[in-house]
Amino acid sequence: MFSKILIANRGEIACRVAATAKRLGVSTVAVYSDADREAKHVAVCDEAVYLGGSAPKDSYLKGDAIIAIAKATGAQAIHPGYGFLSENADFAQACQDAGLVFIGPSADAIRAMGGKSESKRLMEAAGVPLIPGYHGENQEAEFLQQQADSIGYPVLIKASAGGGGKGMRIVEQSSDFIDLLDSCRREAITSFGNDQVLIEKYALKPRHIEIQVFGDTHGNYVHLFERDCSVQRRHQKVLEEAPAPGVDAAMREAMGTAAIEAARAVNYFGAGTVEFIVEQRAGAMHFYFMEMNTRLQVEHPVSEAISGVDLVEWQLLVAAGLPLPKKQEELAINGHAIEARICAENPDNEFLPATGTLFTYQKPEHSTFNVADVRIDDGVREGDVISPFYDSMIAKLIVHAPTREQALSKLDRALAQTRIVGLPNNVAFLRYIINTKSFSQANLDTALIEREADELFNQHPLDLSTLSVTAITQQLASEATMQGSDPFSKPTGFRAYSDYTRSFGLVYDEQPYTARISHWHNASCSDGKKGAENLSSFTLVIEKEIANTQDNSNANVAAQTARVYEGQVSYASSDAHNHTLWLDEARISTQSWVHNETVYVFTDSGRDEITLIDIMAHVGEESAAVGSLKSPMPGQVVAFKVAVGDSVKKGEPLAVIEAMKIEHTITAPTDGVVAELLFGAGDLVADGDELLRIDSADNK
Repeated sequence: MFSKILIANRGEIACRVAATAKRLGVSTVAVYSDADREAKHVAVCDEAVYLGGSAPKDSYLKGDAIIAIAKATGAQAIHPGYGFLSENADFAQACQDAGLVFIGPSADAIRAMGGKSESKRLMEAAGVPLIPGYHGENQEAEFLQQQADSIGYPVLIKASAGGGGKGMRIVEQSSDFIDLLDSCRREAITSFGNDQVLIEKYALKPRHIEIQVFGDTHGNYVHLFERDCSVQRRHQKVLEEAPAPGVDAAMREAMGTAAIEAARAVNYFGAGTVEFIVEQRAGAMHFYFMEMNTRLQVEHPVSEAISGVDLVEWQLLVAAGLPLPKKQEELAINGHAIEARICAENPDNEFLPATGTLFTYQKPEHSTFNVADVRIDDGVREGDVISPFYDSMIAKLIVHAPTREQALSKLDRALAQTRIVGLPNNVAFLRYIINTKSFSQANLDTALIEREADELFNQHPLDLSTLSVTAITQQLASEATMQGSDPFSKPTGFRAYSDYTRSFGLVYDEQPYTARISHWHNASCSDGKKGAENLSSFTLVIEKEIANTQDNSNANVAAQTARVYEGQVSYASSDAHNHTLWLDEARISTQSWVHNETVYVFTDSGRDEITLIDIMAHVGEESAAVGSLKSPMPGQVVAFKVAVGDSVKKGEPLAVIEAMKIEHTITAPTDGVVAELLFGAGDLVADGDELLRIDSADNK
């Protein structure tokens, strides 16, 4: 076994490799970029060496620099993780040439499986089932269209060098083929530098099922059963589970045998995944080879859970020249496991990736990087920044239970206990998916998200009254911790003999509301319903402004309000974040955090948000004098188009923000003079951060 390895990666996978290495007594060397100086993977490794700039091309893709660091630190091997250089045959070869062990397959195996067309020709020769298609060298557009016509529509055009959901187009009819081919080729050139494509029959109601395989340098092969990865958005996986629902013993054996033959065809050793597209037709499932990933997969923990095998440990053993620890007959499936990828993204805005600070990051009780009922693998901590330079994944939540039904229940509970505040994320969206009828009943295919869209997007699981009461309670609880004992110094409007009224502005689902509370003294309540809690109480009225056209003249529109809620509320807060509410005779436990006046509310039933504006806190502000401009998304400042003192006209470009290669231009809301720039080019900004201030022309 090695005494020291270098981990040529970052984030969750670097931490995951380091955890197994530490358990085995292997020292680890981390590399890091400018953006990752304070990253978790830097802290957990025994050594850390600076690699370069924040962009991957300046750091994690610098193979020569990584090899030089490995040699300088005395590392004997390099673990590439996944992504970056993990499937780069030239890097694997360079490691070998430098006298280092590449913890992965040979460069030849990576090359053989790296091109989709070449790999399919190899699989055809090895007898692995292929979906009908064309994988040849003739790339003339008219010839490819003829092939598609003969295969029969719909067909899928795929970039031969593609991956990650890029370079793929579904063609429904022959007349659309040429335009979609051109589009696919443009994307393939941009993403992979290679516009060669292949044509495949597009499977009806397809499932994505893959087999985890392992080989060693002694000619031994095993598979560690299958994973279902059908739930996808933008051709990228969202949920993975093992074993795959509906796969019987005969199909499992057939797929496992085919996967091993695929690995054997290229003399594969190490961890690999053979991916199959499974067509569901006439009550039966037919599987076809899709591609082989010559690395450890993101979703490998579900295979670890059902097999009891540490796959990273096996990677290290095989790379050190040792035989596989187990034979096929010694492996068995134990229970069911599901993995949910928690990502910084906005599902309601086409899954736009998000960046920002994890102001709140709370997790359910769990283990890390080892099999358990609830496991969380991550490479971040509360307070860390999700930058625009790398993948948007925050963590992987993995659950394991005796049955799928129990695993689903455990996953729902664990997601309900996960609290993330500071940037958009998909935790609530994941709960919506697993509670759909399709997923809960294992009616799976790659179009599940589109099919269940009405149940998944723009959902509001908490009602206005619960959100409003929690937000107000959070405000009152926060104020109570900051005030002294003098009742006249408190903002609670203390009166010796009377109530008081306090108003708040609310914004919920982009609609404005006004809330008023009439407060009276705290009281100890033990009425049988509410227990013996020390409760505070107030009467809550929520009103919404409406337009009324039924006035006497019937000529003008008069603004009126409609009362949407009125009731008595009791509450007890153990701190600013944990609240027990009595609302409409129902007891509700909530947690809340506030960021930029938005209150994020969590209950067992779901998570939602509401903006609370304390009208008292804003009294006296001169809102008309100054124009402030905020970032519409988390990202990086590309450039400011103006300088302090410049005169600007309404609509004139002021700044450019980039997030995940998407640019947004900020324009002046009014005529004025630039008073202050609050960031500089290259700075990271969060959603809602003020970028600059302008004095309006009216205020000069």
